[in-house]
Amino acid sequence: MTERRPRLLLLAFYFPPSRASGVYRPRALANLLAGKGWDVTVFAAPLPFLRDAVGSFDEKLLDSVDPRITVVRPDLNLFAWQNVRGYGRFRGTFPHLARSMYDWGQRHVFPEHYASWARSSLRRALRMHARRRFDVVLATGNPFASFAAAWSFNRLTRTPYILDNRDAWTLDLFAEEPRFDAGHPAWTWERRVLDRADGAVFVNEAIRSWYAGRYPRAADRMMVVPNGWDRDTLGGAAEPPAVIRDGPHERRPRFSYVGTLTGEQPIEAMLGGFERAREHPDLAGAALDLHGYLGFFKGAESRLRERLAATLDGAADAREHRSGVRFRGPVSKTEIAEVYRASDVLVFLAGGARYVTSGKIFEYMAAGRPIVSVHAPGSAAEEVLRDYPLWFNPGGLDPADIGASMIAAAKAAAGLDRRQLDEAGAHAARFERGVSLEPLVRRLTELAGRKRAA
Repeated sequence: MTERRPRLLLLAFYFPPSRASGVYRPRALANLLAGKGWDVTVFAAPLPFLRDAVGSFDEKLLDSVDPRITVVRPDLNLFAWQNVRGYGRFRGTFPHLARSMYDWGQRHVFPEHYASWARSSLRRALRMHARRRFDVVLATGNPFASFAAAWSFNRLTRTPYILDNRDAWTLDLFAEEPRFDAGHPAWTWERRVLDRADGAVFVNEAIRSWYAGRYPRAADRMMVVPNGWDRDTLGGAAEPPAVIRDGPHERRPRFSYVGTLTGEQPIEAMLGGFERAREHPDLAGAALDLHGYLGFFKGAESRLRERLAATLDGAADAREHRSGVRFRGPVSKTEIAEVYRASDVLVFLAGGARYVTSGKIFEYMAAGRPIVSVHAPGSAAEEVLRDYPLWFNPGGLDPADIGASMIAAAKAAAGLDRRQLDEAGAHAARFERGVSLEPLVRRLTELAGRKRAA
């Protein structure tokens, strides 16, 4: 008789084809466990929400999900995202009453717009568990309604669960202060879910320490599992940049930023630094390509495009500006390796400081390119970058210092050799997903084994 495979319920609202930054960690874990013989079921966001409500959709990402994984998409009440044309009969007839009832639920039931998804997830999970039981649950946040669903499922079935804090619920990572007032129900819910959790995972030590100080009873069950990079999207070992000289003509250095641009990032400092770098004769024709979306959700693109244009001398369109800055638009994760291969220097642009690592930095290191930091001093990413041999850190957001680091990085790119690439690759290998997720896999395996033995 063959032994039953361990069975995981992964509550990951943001999962392919969502293009939210939090997609890649649960995708990698689900694929990794499926490859190890686990029976993996993922509860994710409904497709109409991704496609129509928030416009966060990358169809090609679906191809990167292991076909052995079962993906379920519980219902979500779209009340918070509806415009008047989407109102149902009750809301259309009694709009103020409908709003009052919805707000009451936010204050007294669960303080998040995704609460209905948690309720739908709980109902679906209980039905599936009755047919074939789950051994362990992993809930990822945000949204943090997934934590409430895991807690409720545990109360009813005693199935162990781990909370993966890809983000911080009650800590504002950018302002570096509590996100809510003292009486907000999020605090009650966070303490509740942590008290019963069999583990709580954080992406860096700074966030873990903050939570351990606030919730000491759960501190011994907290662990750090950093983000990482995905071999299936980056391919094999990095190669040196394309030949710097093309016949008698020197090719201009190509700087690249890869990732979603957001309002939290010091965009003006990056562009100002690049302008200073181009004053150097060797970089007069350099280009800075911006690859990615403008914001994660609908409405953000126009604001960020205006911000870019205002910085670039008021240009109406940043795509082909004389400054050498070009907005290239989004690139699928499945095509990202080619962007890195075509780049000489990568610009790491990040908001926040000590609590913000950013998942993109791991991918940057795996690409084997010189990296110029553009972020506030003391960023959590510095812990990861410190031993990366091709890191150029201006130490702050002064455009002159950023420009000097860009010049130095371009010179390093021109002389990049196999030895340097191997040293960079050895450092990046510590953060490949299969390595970085291993402590979490061990903990899940332990919990699943304990549950199956009970």
